[in-house]
Amino acid sequence: MKDLGNPASGAQHDARAAAFYDGSKYSREQSVGYWIKQSYQVLQRGLDHAMQDLDLTGMQWGPLWMIHNGSADTVAACARGAGMDAGAMTRMLDRLEAKGLIERERSTQDRRVVHVHLTPRGEEVAAHIPHRLADVLNQQLRGFSAQEFQLLLELLKRFVGNGSPCGDAAAPCDNPQP
Repeated sequence: MKDLGNPASGAQHDARAAAFYDGSKYSREQSVGYWIKQSYQVLQRGLDHAMQDLDLTGMQWGPLWMIHNGSADTVAACARGAGMDAGAMTRMLDRLEAKGLIERERSTQDRRVVHVHLTPRGEEVAAHIPHRLADVLNQQLRGFSAQEFQLLLELLKRFVGNGSPCGDAAAPCDNPQP
């Protein structure tokens, strides 16, 4: 059983890591996690609004964009890319299919695999997505200098990398390090 009284027990502890937080003095307003969550929620609201006239929700544009840019061509790949289970992705794809944006086709080699592709209407809608993403992100970044933007990007990559089993946010990890 993990010793809950010892912060170094449980998850791997890097002796070189600075202790920025003290549990006895923890404040939500000083929490990086809190501000990341707030940032995500603000971004999601902006994306929901920006995608409205495309008849997409803030969650539906993701699978459409993944299919469009070739990073996913099956239901399972869409689910992995979106970080959701296959059942939830299937329901989302049902909605996109009902809107005439995608078509699904069962693989002839493996009946468990369902391929997904965009309809001509789906291609047309997907072509607008990166422009909407850019608009929302530029809105959130207004007032940042080019150097601040680059610093934020690098710090976020490092933050994510520190939580990755391989310590690298950009690369998939086939062999997690202890």
